[in-house]
Amino acid sequence: MQFIDLAAQQKRIRRQLDERIKKVLDHGQYVLGPEIRELEDKLAAFVDMPFAVSVASGTDALLMPLMAEKAGPGDAVFAPTFTFIATAGAIALSGATPVFVDSDPETFNIDPDELEKSIRKTIAAKKFVPKGIIPVDLFGQPADYRAIQAIADKYGLFVLEDAAQSFGASQNGKKAGALAAIGATSFFPAKPLGCYGDGGMIFTADKDMNEQLLSIRVHGQGTDKYTNVRVGINGRMDSLQAAVLLAKLEIFPEEIELRQQVAGRYDRLLAGAVKIQKVLQENVSAWAQYSVLHPRRDQVIKKLREKSIPTAIYYPIPLHLQEAFSGLGYDRGDFPVAEKIAGEVFSLPFHPYLDEQTQEEIAAAVQSA
Repeated sequence: MQFIDLAAQQKRIRRQLDERIKKVLDHGQYVLGPEIRELEDKLAAFVDMPFAVSVASGTDALLMPLMAEKAGPGDAVFAPTFTFIATAGAIALSGATPVFVDSDPETFNIDPDELEKSIRKTIAAKKFVPKGIIPVDLFGQPADYRAIQAIADKYGLFVLEDAAQSFGASQNGKKAGALAAIGATSFFPAKPLGCYGDGGMIFTADKDMNEQLLSIRVHGQGTDKYTNVRVGINGRMDSLQAAVLLAKLEIFPEEIELRQQVAGRYDRLLAGAVKIQKVLQENVSAWAQYSVLHPRRDQVIKKLREKSIPTAIYYPIPLHLQEAFSGLGYDRGDFPVAEKIAGEVFSLPFHPYLDEQTQEEIAAAVQSA
């Protein structure tokens, strides 16, 4: 049994993949080839944003806007503590300080009420100046951007949407990646839209931001790559990865619909056995993972393993308890909701091609465990 079945998808689009990759091999423009612009144009249209900048990874997609916003020493950027380290890692790499926020117990996303409390606390402490917010669309579900943007406007902060897990999702009909002034996503192979390596994309409606990102992506270049107007990074996506994504994009809308069906079956089959992530009424999740909570998680996982059912834990240690951020002074108990989720969460096999019979077997094993 596969946790994520990328082979089933590849079999379906192998001809398109081969054709796309062959074109790259034929023209030989492996860096910033024509596939890059084609992908940027198509994904900008997909999320309905004027500009899209392809980058080498989801982490670069977070770091580069922070650089453009001039986040740096003395600045505080707020982020959930229950997520992957890339979010806070990008903040730290920019020179700013990540300030962590607790989770909503139902959606598992950043809690807007706790966010505002954290901003007020930071202002009162006068150690850091609040600069921005990076909400994370956890497991594929958009955070509450209406509430978050209202808070950001109140305190004069930028919002950078971390849509690494949510590309293909939507909120009130608006696509993930376009739910804030800047959106960042990842194309890591396991993501809803994934390449065969690393890749990412940044979305914005701001022309000046777009121009800055294009410069930062190539070592801060000006009129050419040997004229540098700022410090940047090597953040370019490979043409081969763009070719893979273009082939996958042809079936992506259908796969998002299939993900809804698979998640809906799990919801019905697992009702009462585990705590299921609540999807807000205005949201359509991309279902990057199907993650649930159980207070005896390790016992359940052991029983599933005995039946050859794979599981994963996203994420066992909240960021405020990671050694990498030990210097920030957080302690166990500071974010009780996130800590509880981290102690109970586990993910079940999930992909668009998961059949009903297999899901019934998985659900029966969970119910039994």
